[in-house]
Amino acid sequence: MHELVADVFARGCTSRKTLESITGKWGVLALVALREGAYRFNALRRRVDGVSEKMLAQTLQTLERDGLVHREVLATIPARVEYTLTPLGTEISEQLFALVQLLEARVPQVAEAQATYDARPK
Repeated sequence: MHELVADVFARGCTSRKTLESITGKWGVLALVALREGAYRFNALRRRVDGVSEKMLAQTLQTLERDGLVHREVLATIPARVEYTLTPLGTEISEQLFALVQLLEARVPQVAEAQATYDARPK
């Protein structure tokens, strides 16, 4: 049996599609939000401000397919659905959270760089 070797830089590698799912705007935000614990769909939608119902549903479905998110239907009346991170999702979300923290801490530097860039002669 051959060992699967991933190379995100190779056009046909499946890791590239997963990377796109994770690092898309809604993927990052959903994964980082789910670090906080289980969320029902509408609560997660409120937490990830600005995401449409359709985009969140698609994002969660993709992340579930990739093994990062677990969807559980709870036997209540009415039925409730909760989303949590899998162990792999937790590992990846921790890395994304570190990136988010770094970015938030550096917002003033980014704003300064943007202002400098925008002030350059066109």
